[in-house]
Amino acid sequence: MSLFKYLPLLLILGCGGGSEEASYDPDIAPPPPAPLISYSIIDQLPHDTGAYTQGLEFHNGKLFEGTGDYENSSLRIVSPESGKPEKRWKLKDPALFGEGITIFNGKLYQLTWQNNIAFVYDMKDLDKPAKQLNWPYEGWGITHNEKELIISDGSANLFFTDPENLRVLRTVTVTENGRPIERLNELEFVDGAVFANVYTSNEIVKIDPVTGNLLGRMMLENLLTREDFVPGRTDVLNGIAYDSTTKAFYITGKRWPRMFRIKISS
Repeated sequence: MSLFKYLPLLLILGCGGGSEEASYDPDIAPPPPAPLISYSIIDQLPHDTGAYTQGLEFHNGKLFEGTGDYENSSLRIVSPESGKPEKRWKLKDPALFGEGITIFNGKLYQLTWQNNIAFVYDMKDLDKPAKQLNWPYEGWGITHNEKELIISDGSANLFFTDPENLRVLRTVTVTENGRPIERLNELEFVDGAVFANVYTSNEIVKIDPVTGNLLGRMMLENLLTREDFVPGRTDVLNGIAYDSTTKAFYITGKRWPRMFRIKISS
């Protein structure tokens, strides 16, 4: 991932009789970056190291997890206490690579990465998809507001879509002081804001869904210890679920041995 560094320049246009060349005014400070969001870890829980986590969702007291990786993509209901799946549905086609999940209006939506397919399940029967929808871009993360599904594709864009057919209704580009924030991945909609992890980093950003402006960022450094890492297996942070009852976030990563419950400062 690229490091986010910038040097804003102020372009001053001449007044009156003509124009002047652009210049930098050292007396005007650049806009401040989005504020850091403080948090506290309230619990550490086990996580299945066989789960290549792509989506995490807390719904009606249950934790749902979507996993990826060719031949191993699945949908799961997970016990937070043990980290193990209580139920597991594997994607039938080994060529499918599962991505983000979200639950909306009695349906569970599961993206695929480069297959241009989104599966729609009836929450009363998760044994097989009730239907599938076409998604023309890469599928990364998915969440929802009160009426739309919100999808990321690894760029700086958030796509607000019709839940019936994934037709894009509007697109919002996420920026900080005009600079696009790319590699947006797993998504969660909480109290009117979108939370997204920045892929390959330990950073989660908070986004205004109307303007796309960055409202804040969490730096989740050093969650895992050196002993937690298995070379070639343990991968990056990728998993954000929110329990509205306890107002706690569940955070994990791909094949991580741990899941963290955290609370953020308001």
